[in-house]
Amino acid sequence: MKKWLAVFICCLTFALYGQNTTDDSVFLEANYFYGSIVEHNKDVAHLITGHPEGIILSYNKRSFGEKPWQALYNYPDFGFSFIYQDPKEPALGQTYGLYAHYSFYFIKRMFRFKIGQGIAYATNPFDLETNFKNNAYGSRLLSSTFVQGDFILPRLYKGLGLHIGGSLVHYSNANFRAPNTSTNTLAVHLGLNYDLDYTTDFEYQNQELTNQYKEPWHFNAVLRFGLNESDYVSLGQHPFLVVSAFADKRLNRRSSILGGVDFFMSRFLKEEIEYRAIAFPREGIAGDEDWKRAGVFVGHELHFGPLSFLTHVGYYFYYPYDFEGQFYQRVGLKHKISENFHGSLALKLHGAKAEALAFGIGYRFN
Repeated sequence: MKKWLAVFICCLTFALYGQNTTDDSVFLEANYFYGSIVEHNKDVAHLITGHPEGIILSYNKRSFGEKPWQALYNYPDFGFSFIYQDPKEPALGQTYGLYAHYSFYFIKRMFRFKIGQGIAYATNPFDLETNFKNNAYGSRLLSSTFVQGDFILPRLYKGLGLHIGGSLVHYSNANFRAPNTSTNTLAVHLGLNYDLDYTTDFEYQNQELTNQYKEPWHFNAVLRFGLNESDYVSLGQHPFLVVSAFADKRLNRRSSILGGVDFFMSRFLKEEIEYRAIAFPREGIAGDEDWKRAGVFVGHELHFGPLSFLTHVGYYFYYPYDFEGQFYQRVGLKHKISENFHGSLALKLHGAKAEALAFGIGYRFN
């Protein structure tokens, strides 16, 4: 634990000395949290034996409207966070995570909502022989998301301030390797913040910028791909491919709406169908069911300059094999690479159950 803290502090020190903090307006945070693992799935009940605790360390940089979109969101902060968590269950081990985050402010900047996405390392993942009890983490590397809500009291004494609030930390490998029931820790936290620029008065730009903006409908084509695995252990990892076509409409500077079709080719389903036909003959699965699917979806994009947060809700109209129900969701990030091309990273879900984390490359027709 001390080694990880030392590495993180050294990285922060290097970053701070390598920049003009007056111009960049940097502040640091340290939080202690204490909470409980949520029983979102009955299969994780045996892993909820104590109250998790840990620390969250953050490096934050303020924005002042250098980019026009920042004014639309009340000048958010952005930066990097480190999270250590001890879930108080030996089978789960501990987790260490690194994240990129954004923080958004409300009510005269007294309240803050922070969201971060990153990757975590689990010290004691599932092993069929030595740790079969841990059905939450099937791999050492996990995708992780955290959200925080805070009441903030900055600069109480020079640059030192306090904040208090609640947080949620999610760990999952998105079915990259089975098993993957995942965990969600709901916690309260208390923290200190230190402003390196506490003698500086902030000057915000673009305060008169409005949300008025629109574009006509555009057609898009996206190819998504990755690896995932069936929930039945030892069936192996397999590639998947998703071909999507949709139309989008930019409503204003913040929002777009969209709708289209998805075609799914998920090889892990082929292996699962064949396995279940042999292992569970009474379930009525023949073994030759088609493993491909097709669906229609609608969605929304929330824009932050070239970056956007996407949310989709879909329904399979071609669904020959029953897997987690006919409704699906997709959440993720999209980044505009050029006028026509964009890249994305999105998680496909069926309610609280993740199916796959997909990389995507798309083209938007003029």
